[in-house]
Amino acid sequence: MALRPKSRKAREPLGEAALYEYAVKALGRQMRTEVELRRLMGARAEAGERGAAAVKAVVARLKDHGYLNDASYAETFVRLRQENEKLGAWRVRQKLAERGVPSRVAQAAIEARYGGANEEALAREHLERKRIGKPTNEKETARVVRRLVAAGFSSGTIYKVLRRWDVPEEELAALDQMEPETHGE
Repeated sequence: MALRPKSRKAREPLGEAALYEYAVKALGRQMRTEVELRRLMGARAEAGERGAAAVKAVVARLKDHGYLNDASYAETFVRLRQENEKLGAWRVRQKLAERGVPSRVAQAAIEARYGGANEEALAREHLERKRIGKPTNEKETARVVRRLVAAGFSSGTIYKVLRRWDVPEEELAALDQMEPETHGE
């Protein structure tokens, strides 16, 4: 007996009132940016100008009620990524951009949270969280570097962490030959 995929019924497009309800429920499940919510509602709204106007009206209403605020989203997002995932500022900025947060809003939230942070200590906490210990050879050193670059730390911070671990200069020199990534810092 072959399994057949369930056929999905075409959903009825939602009007403004139903879109508002849909958006409130979506925000109740998970914080979202304005861009994410517009995308979500756009899939359920009527096609054409009428649907676009309904989405615009719902977004304005949500902002008036304080349910939708990209600055608040960015502050919470940055705080959670720094405290829980121990990510560097560059990676957090990249993730906010993927979610559609305006760059000036993202920059303000990142500067407020990472401005006085000790990036080296954060990088060490990230490695500890990932259970990555002191490298014993060149291959492990390269692995640590890749992990920290992916987590959004600057090359200067990465070298500070490695030097604090007394990684041999030959291994650091080999890493210098790799293309440096500074993430615009």
